[in-house]
Amino acid sequence: MSQNPVARRILIGVVAFVVVLVVAVVGVLVWANIVMQGDRARAIEVWTNDAVAVTSTEHSVVMAPTGVASGTGLVFIPGAKVDPYAYMYKLSEIVESTGATIVITKPTLNLAFFDQRPLATFTADAPGVDRWFVGGHSLGGVRACMLADDPAVSGLVLFGSYCANDLTESGLEVLSIAGSRDGLSTPEKIADARGELPDDAVFVEIEGLNHAGFGDYGVQPGDNPATIPTEQQRDEITDALATVLGR
Repeated sequence: MSQNPVARRILIGVVAFVVVLVVAVVGVLVWANIVMQGDRARAIEVWTNDAVAVTSTEHSVVMAPTGVASGTGLVFIPGAKVDPYAYMYKLSEIVESTGATIVITKPTLNLAFFDQRPLATFTADAPGVDRWFVGGHSLGGVRACMLADDPAVSGLVLFGSYCANDLTESGLEVLSIAGSRDGLSTPEKIADARGELPDDAVFVEIEGLNHAGFGDYGVQPGDNPATIPTEQQRDEITDALATVLGR
């Protein structure tokens, strides 16, 4: 007996939909897992630094001081599709100089917006910290703004980023660092979003720093070339961070 033509068309349509769906899902997974890799030499420099203890967990990279810990910590969320290890070098100097602890998250599918885990998932990796900041780079900073209403959070740190939600009445201590050469989160875009932050938020612009300079992962499409060397980028970021994490 021949198959009903209507049923056959429905079957073909269902099969075609499933095939398209599978291809789309596989495509997204492949795309999300092609990340901007961190500079290996810079990461190794941190791993071999006697003043910094590095621990890699299933969901974060923790950098803690081997000396006296200050009790202050920062949960830091990477930019979209950027290797978490790419931020180790730029953030390690604040650990060494102030005793702060840094927890760099490993976002789901390398995209902060896909990561719906609560802040406690990451703060649990540094139980000795009693004063927490949350922050991030680029889209990671946008996600950090969304986590900033957690009762455990005392402040917010933004690297080449800005908030899409209203934190004006949050009472948070906020530090926003921009790069004058940032071609993506430009100083103008950061200034335009100023109204989402408390009135006493502190804004720092580093002359010569570009978007990719907040980490160490090479050239990023759409960005401008930096005009200051990596070591100076790191020192100036550390100086800015020390105003909040060094207290």
